[in-house]
Amino acid sequence: MRYCFVFFTLLFSLAGSADSYQQSGDSYTQVVISEAGGVDVLEVVTQPALPEPGPGEVRVRVLTASASFTDIMVRKGIYPIDAELPYPPGYDLVGVVDALGAGVDNVALGDRVADLTVWGAYSEYAIRPADGLVSVPESVRSDEAVVLVLAYITAYQMLYRTADIQPEQTVLIHGASGAVGTALAQLGRVAGLTMYGTASTGKQDYVASMGVMPIDYKTEDFVARIMEETNGQGVDIVFDAIGVDNFVRSYSVLKPEGLLVEYGLYLAGLHMSGLSLAAEFIGWQWQELMWNWFPEEQRRTTFYSIADLRTEQPQWFKDDLSSLFELLAEGTIQPRIWKTLPLEEAIQAHRYIEAGQVEGKIVLQVGQ
Repeated sequence: MRYCFVFFTLLFSLAGSADSYQQSGDSYTQVVISEAGGVDVLEVVTQPALPEPGPGEVRVRVLTASASFTDIMVRKGIYPIDAELPYPPGYDLVGVVDALGAGVDNVALGDRVADLTVWGAYSEYAIRPADGLVSVPESVRSDEAVVLVLAYITAYQMLYRTADIQPEQTVLIHGASGAVGTALAQLGRVAGLTMYGTASTGKQDYVASMGVMPIDYKTEDFVARIMEETNGQGVDIVFDAIGVDNFVRSYSVLKPEGLLVEYGLYLAGLHMSGLSLAAEFIGWQWQELMWNWFPEEQRRTTFYSIADLRTEQPQWFKDDLSSLFELLAEGTIQPRIWKTLPLEEAIQAHRYIEAGQVEGKIVLQVGQ
């Protein structure tokens, strides 16, 4: 009898502990944007109850997210988001499937998955459409996996889907020390490209370490330097997310049949230049505008948007991210994580990015 009493006492104790854990776990933390503006509009908030997935959705317990320049533009109200304030920013996440909505059969509870969220990743829990999730291999770390979702997919698709690169081609990468620039450099080295890259004075060694010939945009004219290095021939491809003035100069260093790939949301650069253009210039309408600026028939320009291409070709996103996970697992690529910060320090992450201090990527550690 004594042993039975001890057993049931222990059982009830554990049950009580489980109930307490469940109650304490019902709330969760987010970092939200309260209004468009500077870093002060970011707030750490506690939500009182976990969100529930609807049909075709899953709840993801977020492990890692990343802080990107796009998040800065979202926070400032430059990047159009279909969400009501306040909401958490965060363009990408890796997490564990925590709950299933009705009709979900492509993932299971406990699966580790990655997703391109556009917004909503600065949160301990997120509701995501199940059909957009990509499985993360067991051998891949969550902090490295999340770096691939936005930055490396952007680089991979620009190289292979947009530019159709060939070995031994020459490319110019603007912002070569940034997240996408780092991804372009690593993938470009795998592809056998000759690479030039612009970066600030303090980041020249970092760019060179990736196999890219660095050009100091603060002290050098990249147009003159490229033409000197290529004996006046120019480069095959330029990847440029700087702004309109830079696009024109980048266009001038292309070979006769070269390609200028503009990417990112250029309204950010235009906004900072004092120009005002509406969001409808994104995508094809933006491309038409670019054609008017660059009318030559031989040299080409194109605009890359990860969100637009994912909408048009959702399977490409899954295939390309899976390919990147394979490259990571075999050690062919190595994401550059500049800092890992807890979710609550997302505000500091934004400060680092806006100050231009980052080499590679900042990862937010959300959960264990």
